[in-house]
Amino acid sequence: MASRAVWKGQLRLSLVSIAVEIHSATRSGARVSFRQIHKPSGQPVRYEKTVPGIGPVKTDEILKGYELGDDEYLLIEPAEIEAIRLETKKTFELVQFVSSDEIAPLYYDKPYYVVPTDDLAEDAYRVVRDALRQANKVGLGQLAMRGKEYLCAVRPCGDGLLMETLYYADEIREAEPLFSGIEDEPADKELLAVATQLIDRKTAPFDASAFEDHYDQALRALIEAKRKNRKTPRALTGDDKARPKGENVVDLMEALRESLKASGGAEKKTVAKSASKPAAKRPAGSGGPRKKSAG
Repeated sequence: MASRAVWKGQLRLSLVSIAVEIHSATRSGARVSFRQIHKPSGQPVRYEKTVPGIGPVKTDEILKGYELGDDEYLLIEPAEIEAIRLETKKTFELVQFVSSDEIAPLYYDKPYYVVPTDDLAEDAYRVVRDALRQANKVGLGQLAMRGKEYLCAVRPCGDGLLMETLYYADEIREAEPLFSGIEDEPADKELLAVATQLIDRKTAPFDASAFEDHYDQALRALIEAKRKNRKTPRALTGDDKARPKGENVVDLMEALRESLKASGGAEKKTVAKSASKPAAKRPAGSGGPRKKSAG
């Protein structure tokens, strides 16, 4: 699936504006995910917006509520929030530059790729990329997307630019209350020497591909084993009201076998021969969870 831009606008450096798109650098569907299924009916669990004493409500009847305290909320129309005009909705201006190692790791939130939108923008894009690389600097600026204005850092990344959203200072929790109970004394010298040697022996260039998600692998192995087991409960989801309900939807192979026992007679051989062939592909939505395509 082609990547979809999460933001489009101008990357600005002083009087230079570059038309760019911003794409997420991570894939949300790369790991196993599950859908909640109602066991008695075999149907997917859906979430509805409801009001106590009223029931389900329409989306256009919902306002934004800002809590004032004592269960009192200030009501604001969604359109009023959407009407807020910020230059950063369409312009991402680099207003400051810092050394690449000056930003503490705890400030980094999520990475994005910044790409030029056309050949005309590419020339200026390369100049900014190479200038940042030569100066060994990171550019800082702000942009608004998804209902929030983000503090962002931009740095060279291969042939392009990587943007990382940063937490604001007031979003970082103070560490001192958590670390205050640790004694402020130097570690034992002999133990420190052994630990240092161990670190030296295990030091190597960073390679993310050397690490694997063992929990995800175990989940996939469990799913595959249960998929091959015909006794594993299955559910056919959908809106078909006529679909049989019960503890679980009956497995097709079990149904064929039961039919063989009940029918007997001349057609027994024919049915048995058909049942020995691989089962027909189940309709979409049946069987175990599927991998999501890369986003």
